[in-house]
Amino acid sequence: MSTAKKEYKRITTKTLVDMKKKGEKISMLTAYDFTMAKIVDSAGIDVILVGDSASNVMAGHETTLPITLDQMIYHAASVVRGIERSLVVVDLPFGSYQSDPKEALRSAIRIMKESGGHAVKLEGGKEVKESIKRILNAGIPVMGHLGLTPQSIYKFGTYTVRAKEEEEAEKLIEDAILLEKTGCFAVVLEKVPAKLAKEVAEKISIPVIGIGAGNGVDGQVLVTHDMLGMTHEFNPRFLRRYLDLYTDMKNAFSQYSTDVKSGDFPNDSEQY
Repeated sequence: MSTAKKEYKRITTKTLVDMKKKGEKISMLTAYDFTMAKIVDSAGIDVILVGDSASNVMAGHETTLPITLDQMIYHAASVVRGIERSLVVVDLPFGSYQSDPKEALRSAIRIMKESGGHAVKLEGGKEVKESIKRILNAGIPVMGHLGLTPQSIYKFGTYTVRAKEEEEAEKLIEDAILLEKTGCFAVVLEKVPAKLAKEVAEKISIPVIGIGAGNGVDGQVLVTHDMLGMTHEFNPRFLRRYLDLYTDMKNAFSQYSTDVKSGDFPNDSEQY
């Protein structure tokens, strides 16, 4: 006997935990501006991540490291103004939380006060426990991030799959359990073996959102520009392209240029 899927008017951190309990999958996409956020929200996506991937997608940097806290706040505020239903989670950028729990708290407070975001996300497990506790004690919800952690790319030296070896896999499981016990409301697992990700999702009661972590987790996240095909240099196995906007947009721009140069645009009906 099937039951009707509940319609959530507004997604909260509690909603996500309830969805996991009921076996409802969680959808999550990135957005960095008002217009894209409005479209993503209206499509019924549960969580919008204002990711530090804006450093790559919006600013053209090679890594996520250069983006600043001020820039993240700007992007997050733009997104918040465009949503009605989605939960907005904002990445704490590199350097704003890692070594000093007090700095982590200040950064998280600035994001919440100045952007209106609903939660923050940060990378790491045991090594950032004290920062997470400080932020949570201030009443700010925290989403964790384990596996491939792009802010540590120079430490790892590669974007390859993480936790394939037993020692790293055990640490990942321990960190996921730690994040739950510390008080995180959800965890992102990036680029880890599907079997391990499924095991983590079964061991903890908070939602596990995967990106390159198989289908045994509680939800999925992709970078919107990647899944729309606006970017075309990035082709990991986990990425499904739902459109080829790079080609469509390039053709439209080219046609516009042709029409302008030929005098076809604007025509009589497009003038006052």
